[in-house]
Amino acid sequence: MKLIRNISVPFVPVYYAITSLRNRLYDLGIKKSISYGFPVICVGNLSVGGTGKTPMIEYLIDLLKADYKVATLSRGYKRKTKGFQLANEFSTAESLGDEPFQFYNKFKTDILVAVDSDRVNGINQLRQLDNAPNVVLLDDAFQHRRVKAGLNILLTTYNNPYFSDYVLPTGNLREPRNGAKRANIIIVTKCPNNLRDEEKSDFLKKIAPKTYQQVFFSSINYSNDVLSLEGKKSLDTITSFCLVTGIANANPLVEFLNEKGLQFEHLNFKDHHEFSAQDILALEKKEFIVTTEKDFMRLKHYTSLKDKLFYLPIAVSISNEATINKLIKDFATC
Repeated sequence: MKLIRNISVPFVPVYYAITSLRNRLYDLGIKKSISYGFPVICVGNLSVGGTGKTPMIEYLIDLLKADYKVATLSRGYKRKTKGFQLANEFSTAESLGDEPFQFYNKFKTDILVAVDSDRVNGINQLRQLDNAPNVVLLDDAFQHRRVKAGLNILLTTYNNPYFSDYVLPTGNLREPRNGAKRANIIIVTKCPNNLRDEEKSDFLKKIAPKTYQQVFFSSINYSNDVLSLEGKKSLDTITSFCLVTGIANANPLVEFLNEKGLQFEHLNFKDHHEFSAQDILALEKKEFIVTTEKDFMRLKHYTSLKDKLFYLPIAVSISNEATINKLIKDFATC
């Protein structure tokens, strides 16, 4: 992979020019963006995957669902359906995509979950429903500039921040670093839990936020229990297991499990991996499987894995939580 990226260096200026031109056309109003008279919140990143968008969307859902009719709108990456889809009791990870299916499984009585690669059409479809939402959360839509969200939340990881990265194909950025100027809120994700104030200050200097931007730092908190369709077990009671991941960056999870001194083998698949029949046969031979919640959504319907398949829940904690919560709620109320 490193060799391919090194070979691809000559293409970086081409990619940079194309994405910069596209953004410039939107900035000048030559390409049109659509604004809405109700709260639309976008959660996205400049990098390719792995910044924590899914737990951030869930954080927003938990924050807003009691006071607002909330809908999530995602592209539905790798789903087997086309066009607008509204989640219902017959939906699957194949019809929605694994992350929207996760939202539906956790919050189906509280929110609407929809997918559409055309976010404008998706918003229009949601607003035509009898129980139309009054707040829409756009999942991974920072580069989808046909929609002009009222509040843009940009995520960047502590270990691989956008200001130290480069555009594709050599780096991981979908667009040049200056795209961060469109964000209202920047959240540095996956920070160490013991991050010191001086480290935050150094990071802030490198981000160099605009006067209209606020920066927050967040960490991932892993549960000490793993869950299945029928119950839960404490990690401390499991002597060994097989860890199965199909996410962009499994390193924080692996580090957490290693720090607990647990014994496990790791089957590390690519992000959004589609488990084959051969994969399932291999998993059937394992005595105990721990996976991520996203991967659990793609595996839970295999009855042969029912008694051995568990997932490890995660939650997000954000520094100055009261401040960011007020920012978001004030926007949702406007």
